[in-house]
Amino acid sequence: MTDALLTAVRTGLRIYDLAQPLANGIPCSPNHPGFRMSLARRHGDMVRPDGGSAANELIVTGGHVGTHVDALAHVSQDGKLHGGVDCADALTGGRFSVHGVDTITPMIVPGVLLDVAALHGVDCLPAHHGITADDLAAAAKRAGVEPSEGGVCLVNTGWSTWWSAPDTYLGTASGVPGVTPDAAEWLASHRIVAAGSDTTAFEQVHPEVGHATMPVHRILLVDNGIHIIEHMRLTEIAERGVAEFTFVLSPLKIVGGTGSPVRPLAAVSEV
Repeated sequence: MTDALLTAVRTGLRIYDLAQPLANGIPCSPNHPGFRMSLARRHGDMVRPDGGSAANELIVTGGHVGTHVDALAHVSQDGKLHGGVDCADALTGGRFSVHGVDTITPMIVPGVLLDVAALHGVDCLPAHHGITADDLAAAAKRAGVEPSEGGVCLVNTGWSTWWSAPDTYLGTASGVPGVTPDAAEWLASHRIVAAGSDTTAFEQVHPEVGHATMPVHRILLVDNGIHIIEHMRLTEIAERGVAEFTFVLSPLKIVGGTGSPVRPLAAVSEV
């Protein structure tokens, strides 16, 4: 534990880690290259005259693998990015000159968790369950919270229980629970900066359809400029009934990238 975290704990601030671990074989959307790590040098491969040795690794991954945030450059509609930016004009030299992940301002903002699984009295929502605007409103009322302008809203489906079973988690045959278009509009109406969940696509994935259509991504990223955070680990804060927190997130500064692995945190005062 770092000195900063130790200080936070000693002053009554609990830190919740909302990231899934990055490891070979983790679930990955078929639209993206997966995560691979291999030791490029092991201790003993090279030993210095004084007996010292070093090890290091080679990491290969897509920007939308593991817990990650979508930049506004990630999705277009009819050739346009958010704000009417032309895709062809924005994409130069193999990277985006506009709306890249490096332009995302680090977030230290109010956050809320809407536990839709608990709303329906289950630990995990059924496959391809569509989360409606009414679901989100009811979950907010149940928790006594409301997404705030400039804040972040997280949606718990309980689906991360399947993280160690990639075929089930990705739901190619069964579908995956997630936000529907009307729920996306509800989120956008609160003028949040980002929304996230514990699934591969945030939005509802229908059986045998996969990611063929992504209307929620269009509504949030293109129409409203709201970032999406996927593959989150919300189990602990959901089990503890945490509904309000300070949300902390900072993506890697990948110039012109469309997404970045992240390790989001929820800070809760326990004084």
